[in-house]
Amino acid sequence: MSYKNFIGQDGFQWFVGVVEDRDDPTYTGRIRVRCLGYHTEDKQVLPTADLPWASPVLPVTSSGISGIGHSPTGLVEGSWVFGFFRDHYLQEPVIIGSLPGRPINLAAEGGFNDPNKIFPKFANEPDTNRLAVNDADKEAASLTARTASRITGIATADFDIVTAADGATISASDTDTWDQPEIAYASQYPYNHVYESESGHILEFDDTTAAERIYLAHKTGTSTEYNPNGDRIDIVKGTQYMLTSTDNKVSIDGHSDITIGGRHKIYINKDGQANNSYDIQIGPNANINIQVDTGDINLVTKQGKVNVNAAGDYNVKVGGNYTMTVEGNRTVNVDGSTTDNTTGAVQHRGSTIDLN
Repeated sequence: MSYKNFIGQDGFQWFVGVVEDRDDPTYTGRIRVRCLGYHTEDKQVLPTADLPWASPVLPVTSSGISGIGHSPTGLVEGSWVFGFFRDHYLQEPVIIGSLPGRPINLAAEGGFNDPNKIFPKFANEPDTNRLAVNDADKEAASLTARTASRITGIATADFDIVTAADGATISASDTDTWDQPEIAYASQYPYNHVYESESGHILEFDDTTAAERIYLAHKTGTSTEYNPNGDRIDIVKGTQYMLTSTDNKVSIDGHSDITIGGRHKIYINKDGQANNSYDIQIGPNANINIQVDTGDINLVTKQGKVNVNAAGDYNVKVGGNYTMTVEGNRTVNVDGSTTDNTTGAVQHRGSTIDLN
């Protein structure tokens, strides 16, 4: 039995060519390729629209069926590709892979070029992503931008020194600042594995010794980066939304600083369930310090009590007037003595005044 007409048993016709169209009406990832030695570069003789559709070959990590795995897209106009014809009429090309190189010129008129004149973006340099090459003279635009936009001098809360009513000094919390860590990029070729999309989304897995990083970035600069020391830096250029359907647990072994340019609201127990309290516990040898630079401190209970239990002294110092309105009864129990010092007049009014 002869198998000479069976694929793989007859002459294997391979080619290299340039992608000129990827707008596949069947959405199956096909591309139109102008093949060297098979197609003329004269687009008057052979327009791009008359080139045969070439099917891509996916790796075994993608199923190629029902949308499972990677989509069969990624090649762009101007990409050099390698493949073969699976038919004798050279109308069913198959693309095995792409061929990065070092373009001498940018896109021009005629065949074997990107008709949109977008790719290649650079001439006289390798097609390898600049983040993977790390040439100091040809820095990636994304790296230049995020280095320039690094945020420093972020202020933290500042609590002034306060003298209490008994003359004691309440310890202050001096203001300090913190900086976004310096950009840890220090890649060496060929250890940084980079993916960059057409619009500028970036994914880096950098295996450079002592500079291992993971970086995921949106084209706007919103990003997450894991530095070589294990630090994680999250930058959100827009609004951040976090929606959690069940619980949220956070454990911080070190310090926590939050600086907010606008308002901050906390709504506890929105469903009105029992025992969903807001508890704050401060460990030994630390204080709760609240300072309002300009404005009021307002404490309101619509229903319920305000309970204060001071195990030690209770000191109140009022810089202006002190007004108390009690709609019910007022009872003061003092186990020790009571001393009132008033430099002005003292007035007591009541239906009955009992000084016994």
